Amino acid sequence: MTMTPVLTLALRYGAIFAVAVAIVAGSIGFLVAGVPGLVGGLLGAALSAIFLGLTAGSMLVAGRVAKGDSTIPVFFGIVIGVWLLKLVVFIVVEVLLRGQPWFDPLVFFFAIVAVVIGSLVLDALAMYRARVPYVDVSLPGETGRQRPS
Repeated sequence: MTMTPVLTLALRYGAIFAVAVAIVAGSIGFLVAGVPGLVGGLLGAALSAIFLGLTAGSMLVAGRVAKGDSTIPVFFGIVIGVWLLKLVVFIVVEVLLRGQPWFDPLVFFFAIVAVVIGSLVLDALAMYRARVPYVDVSLPGETGRQRPS
C-alpha cells in the first residue's frame, strides 16, 4: 500500500493552512503587539509550515528510496534523521530568537500551536479523503497489469 496520495494531499492542505495562519497570526500579532507581533506570527507560521513539509517530504523520499517498503531500516533512518535535524534547527532558532526586541515570543508560540493543531486535523482529513486502495488485486478483465512484488 502506498501513502503517496495521502502525503501529497496533506502537503497541499498544510501549505494552504499555513498561509492562512500566517495571515491571521500576523494580523492579530500586529494588532496586539505591533511589528514584533507581526514578525512573531509570520515566523511561527513559516517555521511550522517548513517543519510539517519536511515531515511529509521525508516520508515521500524515504518511501521512494525504500521502494515502497516502509519496514526496512533505511526508511526509518531517513524519517528519524529529518526529525532530528528539525529538532536541532528548532533549538538553534529558539536560541537565536530569545530576547530579540523585534520579535514577540507569545505570538510566535500561538502561531506554532495553531499550525500544529490545524495540520493534525487536516492530516486526518487528507487520510479520510485520499483514494488509497486497501488491497491490490487484479480484477476480472484487467490485462497487462503487473502486481507489485
